[in-house]
Amino acid sequence: MQVPLIRLQCGVNSYDWGKIGKTSAAAKFAAATASDFSIQEEKPYAELWMGTHPSLPSKDLETQRTLLDLVQDNQALLSKDVAERYENKLPFLFKVLSIGKALSIQAHPNKKLAEQLHAKDPKNYPDDNHKPEMTIAVTPFDGLCGFRPLAEISHFLQTIPSLRTLVGEEAATTFEAAIKGKETSSTPEDITANKKALQKIFTTVMNTPAPALESATTALLDAAQTEGPAFAGNGGPSNTGQQLADLVVRLNTQFPRDIGLFVQFFLNYVTLTVGEAMFLKADDIHAYLSGDIIECMASSDNVVRAGFTPKYKDVDTLTSMLTYSYAPISEQKMAPTDYPYVRLDAAAYSSNSQVLLYDPPIPEFAVVRTSLNKRGAKATFDAIEGPSIVLCTRGSGYVSVGEKREKCEEGYVFFVGATATVVFESGVEGEGDEGEGFVLFKAFCEIDEGEAKL
Repeated sequence: MQVPLIRLQCGVNSYDWGKIGKTSAAAKFAAATASDFSIQEEKPYAELWMGTHPSLPSKDLETQRTLLDLVQDNQALLSKDVAERYENKLPFLFKVLSIGKALSIQAHPNKKLAEQLHAKDPKNYPDDNHKPEMTIAVTPFDGLCGFRPLAEISHFLQTIPSLRTLVGEEAATTFEAAIKGKETSSTPEDITANKKALQKIFTTVMNTPAPALESATTALLDAAQTEGPAFAGNGGPSNTGQQLADLVVRLNTQFPRDIGLFVQFFLNYVTLTVGEAMFLKADDIHAYLSGDIIECMASSDNVVRAGFTPKYKDVDTLTSMLTYSYAPISEQKMAPTDYPYVRLDAAAYSSNSQVLLYDPPIPEFAVVRTSLNKRGAKATFDAIEGPSIVLCTRGSGYVSVGEKREKCEEGYVFFVGATATVVFESGVEGEGDEGEGFVLFKAFCEIDEGEAKL
């Protein structure tokens, strides 16, 4: 029987938006797990993939067999319930993203739409699965995520002349009249009407003809460069004018005269500090801008893009699929909670070690972040009825299952089979500004008894 602790070799994707050379955490972690991989200093490295997805499957470092082969040969590694529900595959895809410049303005389709897009266009939509995802910041992060509150969008229509010109006076006036007095209404009728109004004006913007975009961008850049803190009516309730002006200039250097320069006034601009997280449902619009993040998602590679990208754009699908939910970014951020199914030894308690759970409202995955800040501190995780993948992002120590004890350093990745009790042990004292020594992320899936009976 396969020992339920397997060190993995994981691949890294090189995309134009990735961080360059050794500045990329994704590249550094890949180099720690693959002896045949060397980092090229001028090359961008974007994503480290950990899982069974066929586009870039992880491998057993020792045997070079894919993790997919291993779990399909031994169903017990996943657990019977997980294997049956998710067709003998890992139900989540675990990633590290190293973002040097903006990713595309995008959304991931829900399950039904994913199946339709895959059947119609498998080249651009290689999966039939949905892709809700969770982001946890490893370094400071910023991005555009979800539609802003409607009052903020109205504010920008009033204070950014180039935006109003791009939208058109008639469309802007129609939108303002449709939402007036109902911006924060909670009645189903008003929410439905507001979403329709938002969809209409956003679709208009996304279909802007090239000459109109060229002219409006020139005016937008001029305002951003000359108005400073006064830009966009001093910025509005969520962002300062200087912050938004700097963002316009920065994004234009990456994607000159792109429609995304105007899309940002419809979307929340969010920053995450280390350890902060947010969750995006399927059909939620977003564009990550910079930082290193841990990302966990349903196992899929489907992306519908419509800006900030040289890749295939599908504006019609994007504008028709979105939820058009509008809310402050605080509603998408996730607050972690203490993880209850772990035992910390006395040394761990005395060093302010933490074990925090990030638990999104979907069954495919959750993530635990463990920080052990004293040499020899231990965290023992109770066995669960499902598989896990463990990634070390800082420090060094050991990972143990039963009698198998493996050295663990920054970038090491392990698969832990179902029903295995796993122990983390720190080999370093807390270091750096955060005072953290040995930091690991553990993505996992288990099906509770109620779900198993469905």
